[in-house]
Amino acid sequence: MDRINTDTLRAGNVFSAPVYSEGNNLLVPAKVPLLQRDIDFLKKWGIDSVLTEGYILPDKEITTPLLNPPKPVELVDVKISISDVQENSIPYRAYRSLIEKLDAVFVGIKSGIDMEMRIVENIGSQLLKDLRSYPNNFIGYILGGEVTGHELAKSSVNTAILSALTAQGLQLQERKINNIVSGALLHDIGMIRLSKGLTEKKGGLSNAEFEQIKSHTIHSSKIVSKELFGNNEVNLIALHHHERWDGDGYPDHMAGAAIDIGARIVSVADAFEAMVSKKSYRKSIVGYQAVKNMLSDNGRRFDPSVIIAFTKIMGIYPIGSIIRLNDESVARVLSINTNAPLRPVVELLINKSGEVFNSGEGKVIDLLAEKTLFIKNAIDPAEFNGKNE
Repeated sequence: MDRINTDTLRAGNVFSAPVYSEGNNLLVPAKVPLLQRDIDFLKKWGIDSVLTEGYILPDKEITTPLLNPPKPVELVDVKISISDVQENSIPYRAYRSLIEKLDAVFVGIKSGIDMEMRIVENIGSQLLKDLRSYPNNFIGYILGGEVTGHELAKSSVNTAILSALTAQGLQLQERKINNIVSGALLHDIGMIRLSKGLTEKKGGLSNAEFEQIKSHTIHSSKIVSKELFGNNEVNLIALHHHERWDGDGYPDHMAGAAIDIGARIVSVADAFEAMVSKKSYRKSIVGYQAVKNMLSDNGRRFDPSVIIAFTKIMGIYPIGSIIRLNDESVARVLSINTNAPLRPVVELLINKSGEVFNSGEGKVIDLLAEKTLFIKNAIDPAEFNGKNE
């Protein structure tokens, strides 16, 4: 195979043979135009060359690669629970228990009941223990959006799960990870001090309303430090999780490494969780698009090293994502190939003939080994669970 420098590639290039990257992983098939996002992806991940047995075709040689392309499988009336929510399962009960316990803490604080930081720390310890046993289930619950109720507590638990995985990916010390999880669980606790009409408002916020929303970081910090008597690391997460890498955040306009690493991690986890979760004021987006949004940040809002760690853990197509393959079959991502983020292990939900499979019944395919198949696009989970109306 010939090796081609990434810097020489141009959007619109069409090759006579497949182009491979990342250890012989398919980038684009033969006679399919290279997109700018493909080039941007290569550069983002530091891939300096690609391989192909072909050559760049002149315009007159470019033809449609498939005269009879496979017909997309229609998703109408197909109902698949993408996150395997089974209310009697041990992972589901563990996840719900974390949310319910944290919600009880929030209700107690809002009601003026004296609460102890030890309770939050115990929830965090249980979360880390459960996460070691059920990481894929927990990520699936976050992306699936099928677990409802206790929205503030659920969002906080989700953020703590994502923060824990990222902190572990950065190989931080255990004590630091414990504090980050506690900080993530409490990062938005200040929202209970704001009016329900403001926090659940549909539509845009006025400048005055946005300033009120921004004050939740101050409220969170006061609750952590003066009511729960949490340590300084937890307090910094509550106070600074909306600071930005470029210094344009709030409340203190801190920048770069001056922001505590815990706050930087929770900032990334919180932003991802917000994007993939349905809010009163907007719809959720698919995990793939959320990851793309994070990767396109370019050091403005987020610490680039945290983004890299987060993406390596989650993958370009996060676990639980629903994707369509090039043969028009539909699958769910089961696990990530860390060194080949475009080539995860997937389980078929609908094969190319339109046959639907229940969870655990579809064929499992490692796209790293199955070179003829590649991901065509991500699919909104709402198309499977009847939430797209």
